Amino acid sequence: MPQRALAGIRRINLEGLRWRVFDAKGQVLGRLASQIATVIQGKDKPTYTPNREEGDMCIVLNAKDICVTGRKLTDKFYRWHTGYIGHLKERSLKDQMAKDPTEVIRKAVLRMLPRNKLRDDRDRKLRIFTNDEHPFGDRPLEPYVMPPRQVRELRPRTRRAMIRAEKKAEQQQQGTNNTSKRKKNKDAEAAAVST
Repeated sequence: MPQRALAGIRRINLEGLRWRVFDAKGQVLGRLASQIATVIQGKDKPTYTPNREEGDMCIVLNAKDICVTGRKLTDKFYRWHTGYIGHLKERSLKDQMAKDPTEVIRKAVLRMLPRNKLRDDRDRKLRIFTNDEHPFGDRPLEPYVMPPRQVRELRPRTRRAMIRAEKKAEQQQQGTNNTSKRKKNKDAEAAAVST
C-alpha cells in the first residue's frame, strides 16, 4: 500500500504546496468531492489561473465511511465496456464500495474536473485511503474543515402552502374533537328528553 500511495510523487513539484487532509467519515459523497475538486484545482487561492497547475495535495481518509443520499447505494451504477461485442459491464455503488471504496471518491472528483491536459497532474495530487492510516505523517498536514451546509429558506409560496396545510390539519383535529363533543351533547339531550 505505501508504494502505491507514494507512486507518482516524484513527478509533482511539491514546493510551496499545502497538504490538505479530508476526513470522509459521515460526509456526503458529492459535497465532499466538490470541495476536493476546488482545492485540487487551486480555486480556493487568490492566485488561481485556469491554465496553471497550482492546486494543493489532497489526502482523503476513511473512504469506506462515506455516505450517499437517497437510494443511490442501489440505484447508481458504474458502467464500462470491455471492447468485445455485448460486453457492457456495470457495478452498483454498493458493490463498488465493497470492492474498492477509494475508486468511488476518485471517480466523483475526476468527473468534476475539467477535461484538459492538467487533469493527470491533478489526479496525481489526490491520495485516497480506506481508513485513517497513511504514509504522509512526516509532511506538514492541514486538516480541511468542511464549510457549513447552507440550507435555503423555503420560497414564500411553498412556505404559505405548508402553513395552510398545518392549519388545516389542526382544524381537522379540532373538528373531530368538536364532533365528538356534539355527539355527547345530543346523546345527553336525548337521554334527558326520554326520561
